[in-house]
Amino acid sequence: MRVDFVIGGTQKGGTSALDSFLRRHPEICMPETRKELHFFDRADEDKDYEKYHANFRPQTQHRVIGEASPIYMYWESAPYRIWSYNPQMKWILALRNPVDRAFSAWNMETKRGNENLPFAEAIEKEPERCREALPLQHRVFSYVGRGYYAHQVRRLFDIFGRENCLVLLSEELRSDHEPTLKRVFEFLNISESPIPPRANIFEQEYDAKIENELRSRLIDRFHFDIKQLEKLLNRDLSLWYSKK
Repeated sequence: MRVDFVIGGTQKGGTSALDSFLRRHPEICMPETRKELHFFDRADEDKDYEKYHANFRPQTQHRVIGEASPIYMYWESAPYRIWSYNPQMKWILALRNPVDRAFSAWNMETKRGNENLPFAEAIEKEPERCREALPLQHRVFSYVGRGYYAHQVRRLFDIFGRENCLVLLSEELRSDHEPTLKRVFEFLNISESPIPPRANIFEQEYDAKIENELRSRLIDRFHFDIKQLEKLLNRDLSLWYSKK
């Protein structure tokens, strides 16, 4: 057996919902144990693929095998390790406004007990905190760092080919449910039906909101990268850097 596709990013971009949708398709085999396997982002560079494959139980009706580990897109070594495993791996990426993504990630880590700084201070101290993980990336405090998508997407295009990468926007998962899932199923070369029912995405309420001044500063930080991503994807992402 061989895993055919990964939902490789981005964290807090709608990957849990997408994982849930794909699990309901009769031709897709996903891990039985848990959503995120984290096989290709481990520090020990495990190549025991039998152990990796043990997470799957493909049946005769399954045409493709996949898993969702959103960190794969961000983790520098993961794409190269995945290419060594399967050069034809298909990537599904769900990208979210990087400012909202950063705030959502901070809320998640705060609720998990991994973060005790206010959002503004966590953003300010991110560079020095992330240096603690060098030469690797920081898994927790990389709120802004994970949101620079252009480099991450370009790297995947270069390694696997643009034709093996499907880039979705979280807004599409939320508002264009059926057409978006049909794009996914077509990308995976499986039947377009049945379409799983719509589910809420990003509906959780946060205790606080991003202050307008901080949001504006973060938009400025991401602006150039978003413009690069627009050219890379040939898509209008102006809603992400609009300050209206």
